[in-house]
Amino acid sequence: MAIPSLALLSALVVLCLLTSPVRCLRFDLQSGQIKCISEEIKINAMTVGKYSIANPSESVPLPESHRVSIKVTSPYGESMHSAENVDSGSFAFVTKEAGDYLACFWTPEHKPAATISFEFEWKSGVTAKDWSNVAKKGQVELMEVELKKLEDVVKSIHDEMFYLRSREEEMQDMNRSTNTRMAWFGFLSLILCLSVAGLQIWHLKTFFERKKLL
Repeated sequence: MAIPSLALLSALVVLCLLTSPVRCLRFDLQSGQIKCISEEIKINAMTVGKYSIANPSESVPLPESHRVSIKVTSPYGESMHSAENVDSGSFAFVTKEAGDYLACFWTPEHKPAATISFEFEWKSGVTAKDWSNVAKKGQVELMEVELKKLEDVVKSIHDEMFYLRSREEEMQDMNRSTNTRMAWFGFLSLILCLSVAGLQIWHLKTFFERKKLL
């Protein structure tokens, strides 16, 4: 009964996340430093990201020093997107494996040191789809768009439940394997301790017999 409860709870969490608005994150990055952001994404999921340098003054163009480099990698280290010394950019791809995807930002080192602010928006799954364009291109009613969106939400929850179930089975297999190894380790440790105790008794008995104390 633990798996259905966990899956139901996870489904509710996923539903809340998918129906909540996506917020753009803003970060301050010191020149010469690296900042990384991770996002856990399941397999075969659409993910899109946008990033741009925040201009400290609307009336003045961005200085040449205000540039950022980015590299997005998969859980196994495959490069999914990279750019160097840019003031803005975007990426989009479909994940090939599930796990934590990493987006790392860094800036060239400046003297004196400068603080660069940039905005980063990362969406995946249902939230990565532009439903306004879907409605515009398909010339469909608003209710039909909402139904399509709910269908994608339900499919995403369904996939998430099966993903969590597979993770639960992997954890159970790992626990069984660990328990088996610990049982064998305890048994071997007991045999070793008994063997050492037997050798000590035999040695003491032989020593006392040679000394004619027994």
